[in-house]
Amino acid sequence: MYIVTGGAGFIGSAFVSFLNHQGISDIIIVDELGSGDRWKNLVGKKFTSYIHKDDFFSALLAHEITQPINAIIHLGANSYTTERDMDHLYRNNFDYTRKLAEFALDRGIRFIYASSAAVYGDGTRGFSDSDSETANFRPLNPYGYSKQLFDNHAIKEGWQKLITGLRFFNVYGPNEYHKTGQFSVAYKAYLQAKQEGLVKLFKSYRPDYRDGEQQRDFVYVKDCCEVIWWLINNPNANGILNIGFGTARSWNDLCNSVFSALGHKANIEYIEMPAELQGQYQYYTEANIERLRTLGYQGAMTSLEDGVKDYIQSYLEAQIQYY
Repeated sequence: MYIVTGGAGFIGSAFVSFLNHQGISDIIIVDELGSGDRWKNLVGKKFTSYIHKDDFFSALLAHEITQPINAIIHLGANSYTTERDMDHLYRNNFDYTRKLAEFALDRGIRFIYASSAAVYGDGTRGFSDSDSETANFRPLNPYGYSKQLFDNHAIKEGWQKLITGLRFFNVYGPNEYHKTGQFSVAYKAYLQAKQEGLVKLFKSYRPDYRDGEQQRDFVYVKDCCEVIWWLINNPNANGILNIGFGTARSWNDLCNSVFSALGHKANIEYIEMPAELQGQYQYYTEANIERLRTLGYQGAMTSLEDGVKDYIQSYLEAQIQYY
């Protein structure tokens, strides 16, 4: 039995699909479907049951889940970087994770949770997933701070030796379509290229970066699933880990990959960045994945070009868009 919280979300539903491809359907999905399109991520998936996130703890404590639990993969959270209600984020992202971690630890259940690269803030303090550095970062938004709070708590309690936290960088790929306003730039670029024949990128306001040469660490969602599966099967691989490709690429590279996958000539327009973003805009992120490699993970990460090609040609341009 595997429990996947956020199982109807982007990475969560992709991981449920990954488990199905391994022949595993004994899965409990925990989420909050609401009135949006998250439900579409569950269509065609094989799982035992769905439990609303508000009913999940009562179901656990009432022993309604009778089968042994192999692992809890906790990917559920309010991940909107624009969310301003810190009390909500504290309850939903920190306190919920803390209670679930305590439940798993008390019962010896493998526990893997989603942290976030948002804890790194503007990147001026680096991108190290070392325990000793975690408290030094300065997140730029309440979401990032809620994730840092739990990372700090796990380190303080010594849990990082028993559980695994995943700091995802710029994830893109199928099943992200419900994330209105939070789409990956890969998906946004695809939509613009299809609808307008061009892609708009923000201009650079720093002399050391040309327009479109701001850089991010882009990681394909299928690679994230491979890492999670490896971690489940290697219970001694613990701690907080960066999950990215490991090499930063530019927005121009991303857009060129989109046009190439569509078989079109690149057409990029550089536009003014809103004034309120200019002071907090990240010009560079890159995941140092040495800790993951040191723990023994040897899986290859998909190149930006190959990942975007697969995303567009196998999903966005295909009859079935979902993984």
